[in-house]
Amino acid sequence: MAYNYFPGCTLKNKAKDLDQWGRNACKALDIPLCEIPDWQCCGGVYPMAKDEIAQRLSSVRALAYSRDNGGVIVTMCSACHNVIKQTNEDFKKDENFRTKANNYLAADGIHYEGETKVMHLLEVLRDDVGFDKIKEKVTNPLKGQKIGAYYGCLLLRPSDVLAMDNPENPTIIEDLIKALGATPVVYAQRNECCGGYLTLEDKSIPAKRSASILENAKAQGVETVITACPLCYYNLKKNAEGTGVNVKYFTELLADALGVKEEA
Repeated sequence: MAYNYFPGCTLKNKAKDLDQWGRNACKALDIPLCEIPDWQCCGGVYPMAKDEIAQRLSSVRALAYSRDNGGVIVTMCSACHNVIKQTNEDFKKDENFRTKANNYLAADGIHYEGETKVMHLLEVLRDDVGFDKIKEKVTNPLKGQKIGAYYGCLLLRPSDVLAMDNPENPTIIEDLIKALGATPVVYAQRNECCGGYLTLEDKSIPAKRSASILENAKAQGVETVITACPLCYYNLKKNAEGTGVNVKYFTELLADALGVKEEA
């Protein structure tokens, strides 16, 4: 089965490494990704206003296309995943939103009711491929590396909608780290917000939050922090200088362990 892939606009520029390492890793694992044609930006932030319809329509178009082409949409970016999955849930549970959105989309011949399955690549690795199978495919085990997962706030919350893992004590990234031959290190602030969306308003807040996260990780022996969020990556990377902690995308470690990192 081919997966309909929604890269999102950040993965086409500032976060192109997240995308390229992920694509290379998927090829090595025989995961067919088919980029959705003519996709549009998801908006980057899920709108909390119930009457905000237009901002969610680009996500709906991607969801409707995926329904008609296999039924599954996959993302690598935490923000895109969060917006698309919450929008999909709105179609399932909010009749008022569903009616208004479909009225907008009728001119394009689209009618949607939440039928598509939304998955993050991490879920594909765990649920469809299996971490044991990934372990078998590893050609460059990351032995001796102490790696901490950084989930942030978008990947797991709201937990009743995202439903990827336990929001308080997740294991999905740690289990991936184990499969790649490295040692996962659990630290207290792995689920805390980095303050990313406040960067333009007050840069001191994400600077303080990121520093606190990195200090906490280092105190537990973490050498490298990995994330699936481009904004988290930016904030952590910017504040990691001098800490001795590396910041990387999860797809970089995956591609490295599979021996395809240099192909990106």
